Amino acid sequence: MNDSTDSGLQAVRGCPVAHHGADLTRLYGPDAATDPAGIYERLRKEHGSVAPVLLEGDVPAWLVLGYRDNRRVLDNPRQFSRDARIWRDWREGRIEETSPIMPMVGWRPDCVSQDGEPHRRLRGAVTDGLQAAAARGIRRHVTYFANKQIDAFADAGRADLVADYAEQLPMLVLTRMLGLPAADGLRLIESCAEVFKGGEGALEHNDRIMQILAELAERKRAEPGSDFATALLEHPAGLDHDEVVSHLRLVLIAAHTTTSNLLARVLQRVLTDSARLSGLVSGELNISSAVEEVMWDTPPLSVLPGRFATADLELGGHHVQEGELLILGLAAGNLDPEVRPDSAVAVQGNQSHLAFSSGPHECPGQNIGQSIIEIGVDVLLHRLPDLRLAVPPEELGSTASTWESRLDSLPVEFAV
Repeated sequence: MNDSTDSGLQAVRGCPVAHHGADLTRLYGPDAATDPAGIYERLRKEHGSVAPVLLEGDVPAWLVLGYRDNRRVLDNPRQFSRDARIWRDWREGRIEETSPIMPMVGWRPDCVSQDGEPHRRLRGAVTDGLQAAAARGIRRHVTYFANKQIDAFADAGRADLVADYAEQLPMLVLTRMLGLPAADGLRLIESCAEVFKGGEGALEHNDRIMQILAELAERKRAEPGSDFATALLEHPAGLDHDEVVSHLRLVLIAAHTTTSNLLARVLQRVLTDSARLSGLVSGELNISSAVEEVMWDTPPLSVLPGRFATADLELGGHHVQEGELLILGLAAGNLDPEVRPDSAVAVQGNQSHLAFSSGPHECPGQNIGQSIIEIGVDVLLHRLPDLRLAVPPEELGSTASTWESRLDSLPVEFAV
């Protein structure tokens, strides 16, 4: 990663594509993995609320850092389309289909890649399917799988709540919801993580996900059930095979990655605050305030892909050209000093964070994710009321990719 020089700063006031060779900041690699918040703040100081950056493979993009600019992009699909088929770099052959960034940014036949009526048709099917899944007892599934996961380490007196709990629980619930065998779901935990990392294995892991979900769709077409896959297949919107598989992929990857990350961060917040921990165990407090704080301070997605300018326009004092890629800095926007001058001030009751995106593409499954987190924490604390960190809080580390910052581990101890 290189700092932008003054001359480079002036050069990139326009198109980041035209200045591909400029001294731009990479959002990937060893430096980005250790201090993403520091990078966002430096970019904010150098460029303002929008900054030119490089993604995996040195793909140029605009990173939106300001809260208000994020809202403008998210809430205005006519100016900032989700349809990657208008992406100039891809359209003009500068981005290969084999690029590791394509699973995150490229076009797919799902609702997040569409705007207008196509988006409404597909999102309606997803929303209906998720609501039906929730109505069939999502809380019961979370309780069952939470207890099952705790059973696996309860006699050991210690555990890593990232690897042993937060990474596993959301996927197990999702497998039940989607109609996927639990063994297949657990195989896909690594694949979901690799797609988000965007490294050399991203395409291979994305293909594995698509293959398993295509097989699921075929099984459910022959043997329907009370699950999300069947709901998509039978929905009046008439989704074709590719649309069904793409939406299974969308829900699996997005829901697992965000929920597991958020669950780990909430557990970290609780276990590093003894007063809150005792209040939760005693029933005097509920978990919602901790969830809210994490949504603001360390949202499960730090950066959201991607939007594409539908015409030349101004954003954050920069000239963005038609077809250029913008990525949404949700973490940076939540800490924008213009709307949150003192990040230490309590945000309890304030739900205007960017963690679930905004506008027509706001996350449709956020209530399910929050149920998994609230019940997962509640069951854990009641099963293991003397739960405590096994290391000093300052030893807890995180590793970031372009899109997220994940807690590495959360070692705990408890009485047997």
